[in-house]
Amino acid sequence: MNKIKVMITDDHAMIREGLKKVLELEDDIEVIAQSGNGQDTINYCLEHQDEIDILLLDVNMPKLNGIQTLEKLEKEVPNIKTIILTIHDEVEYLRRAMELGAKGYVLKDSESDALASAIRAVYNGAVYIQPTMAIYLLNELNPKTAVGKKSFLTKREIQVLKLITNGMLNKEIAIRLRISEKTVKNHVSNIFKKIDVSDRTQAAVYAIKTGLVELSDMDSLK
Repeated sequence: MNKIKVMITDDHAMIREGLKKVLELEDDIEVIAQSGNGQDTINYCLEHQDEIDILLLDVNMPKLNGIQTLEKLEKEVPNIKTIILTIHDEVEYLRRAMELGAKGYVLKDSESDALASAIRAVYNGAVYIQPTMAIYLLNELNPKTAVGKKSFLTKREIQVLKLITNGMLNKEIAIRLRISEKTVKNHVSNIFKKIDVSDRTQAAVYAIKTGLVELSDMDSLK
C-alpha cells in the first residue's frame, strides 16, 4: 500500500510528536518530517517537495507564521497540498487560508479520525473544511440556491449529503450505506447538479444552511 506522506509543522514539539503517534496508527498515513517554524518548513519543502503529499500547518509560529508560510509555499512549491491545523475558529483565518490555496482547515480540538479523514480527502483531490467551520462560508452560496431544493433530493441523496457533510469520502459512504462506490459517485454528481454547487464543501454548507444537518448532530453521523 502506498502511504500518504505527511509533514507536520507546529512550534510545540509535544504536539508534533502526539500528532505523529496518532496519525501513524492509520495504516495508510506516514509522517515523514517535522518542523517547528515556517522558514524551516519552506526550506524543507523546497528540497523535498516530491516526497511530501500533505503538509499540516499551524498558524501561530515563530519566524514565519502559518499564513505567511502558506503564501510563500503557494508561490514556490504549489504542488504540496496544505491543511491548516489550528486553534483559530475565526472566519478571517479560514477565508485567508483558502484564498492562499489551503486545501483543508481543521481545528486542533477535532477527533483524530476527523484529521485522518481530512488528510485522505485532500490527498484524493477534495477540499476539506471542518463542518463546524463550514457554516462561516454560508455567504459564499447564493441564498436562492437553498430555497426549495430540499424537496428535489431523494431519500438516498439526502443520506449521502449528510455523510458528505460529516467529511466522509465516497468509499466510506459506500461502506456505510452498503452500496457500490460507483453508485455513490452517481449520487454525489446528481446532488451537486440539483443543489447547484461544484464541490463537497459547498454541498456541506448547503446541508447545514437548509437544516438537513444540524451542527449538534455531527457526532451522531460518525
